[in-house]
Amino acid sequence: MVVFDMAGTTVNEDNIVYKTVRSAINEAGFNLNLEQVLAEGAGKEKRQAIRSILAVYANIYDEELINSIFENFKQQLKVAYDREELLPQNNAENLFQALKDKNVFVVLNTGYDRATAESIIHKLGWKEGVQIDALVTASDVSKNRPDPDMIHSAMKRFHISDSREVAKVGDSTIDIEEGKNAGCGLSIGITTGAHTADQLQSAHPDKIIHDLTELLPLLD
Repeated sequence: MVVFDMAGTTVNEDNIVYKTVRSAINEAGFNLNLEQVLAEGAGKEKRQAIRSILAVYANIYDEELINSIFENFKQQLKVAYDREELLPQNNAENLFQALKDKNVFVVLNTGYDRATAESIIHKLGWKEGVQIDALVTASDVSKNRPDPDMIHSAMKRFHISDSREVAKVGDSTIDIEEGKNAGCGLSIGITTGAHTADQLQSAHPDKIIHDLTELLPLLD
């Protein structure tokens, strides 16, 4: 089984989600840039992303403020996703098919809640049981990245008991940490999204790739 992150890994959305996080935070009276938002928020469940960003850059831990920003973020994101074009990441669909041809399960997991994640795959024309085998979201589990609950949930669904038979691929350090915490046979960073190769390397991935097509030889 291969577990892929969504935004920045298999979905090309030009960092809409993190631009929207930045907008919602700054509307609450802050002045953060996109690089700061990506550095602390990438890959996390989005309420936790806002919490981490405010803690690091403003020394603020006000849960009422965090919840208010999160609600604003959700409203803005729905508008943004309705308006903006979403595309599959380069070679994503070809890779999904190649994995299916090898009888490898294709799972998407994400720091989005289920409603948001389903709206994205619907807009892309992807369906469970067709392009992908399963979708696991932040709202489906009790603990989110870097905890391994989403990966363990997918393993349980497909009756996989040995985590070494699982690879995790993502564009942020927290994806790599999630894969390692799950005991995945491979935890792979990809440079098509939130974090640079140097940032990804700080999480000690098994490999860093620059295009999804580079995954197949690693699995072989």
